[in-house]
Amino acid sequence: MSGWKRPVIPAQRHGNLEPPGSVHDGAGAPSRVIDPPPSPRHHRGAAGPDHRPARHAAQRPAPAAQDGGPAPRSPRMQPTLVAVAHGSRDPRAPHAVEALLDRVRELRPRLDVRLGHIELNRPLLGDALREVSGSAVLVPLLLGRGHHVKRDLPASAARAAHLRTRIAAPLGPHPLLVEALYDRLLEAGWTPGAAVVLAAAGSRDPDSAADTRRSAALLSERLGGVAVVAAYACAAAPTVPDAVRALAARGHHRVAVASYFTAPGRFATQCAAAAPGPAAAPLGAHPALARLVLRRYDAALAAAVAGDQRELATA
Repeated sequence: MSGWKRPVIPAQRHGNLEPPGSVHDGAGAPSRVIDPPPSPRHHRGAAGPDHRPARHAAQRPAPAAQDGGPAPRSPRMQPTLVAVAHGSRDPRAPHAVEALLDRVRELRPRLDVRLGHIELNRPLLGDALREVSGSAVLVPLLLGRGHHVKRDLPASAARAAHLRTRIAAPLGPHPLLVEALYDRLLEAGWTPGAAVVLAAAGSRDPDSAADTRRSAALLSERLGGVAVVAAYACAAAPTVPDAVRALAARGHHRVAVASYFTAPGRFATQCAAAAPGPAAAPLGAHPALARLVLRRYDAALAAAVAGDQRELATA
């Protein structure tokens, strides 16, 4: 497919919630695509346990869009979805990620969905890619543009020379992500009017911080305009305790902490411990997050198809 090209993460334009994915297989500039906006109704999926038994990935190949996304191509042409998690020493993290991917598989039963970790957990991303043939879309289960999205994923894609690969945009910021944050806050006991600290891992990359602040702004809108401040566990300021103190100095004495983490881990636990009030759980297997994974996958495929069509039109 001529639309599958070198992985380059382009800069996100101001106000664009959908940074385009990137592609690998040779030369050429990546196509730009903006993920279509979600339905105006609330994406509050059905209730159910967040942790479900994992099924073997080889039993799940490809198509049928059941989440309102674009119509898929035939099963044989459907690239493998390789979800990329960071990895954690917390033993709960791999289970949370697998539970999320099981929800993705339920939404699209014939899609081949695999998992690879950047570090700390197996399978590592390189090992996962060696088990895939044909083509793959790497969907980072990361919440903003940082070193892993800009450097580690393109490097892994380039090393998988046997594959045609495309790298989807990170999960955040996006309205579906905000719906998951909103639900987790309600589950934790947040009450209207209480201020919120959006606790993230942190990064030295300014684009990552910008994405977290944008998610904080979207969450503020979803909560009816209450104060929402982005804060970090490391590498960026303010810290969660500093953000709590700053809100108290502004007269906000009811403060909850929203967990801007996909899965449990050291940073998520550290941020929750600093909460003076309710502390939300990580996003985990929230149904809106599963739909968002498929949105990112579909947007990356749409970019590849658009690139093919442009090349055919100019041939």
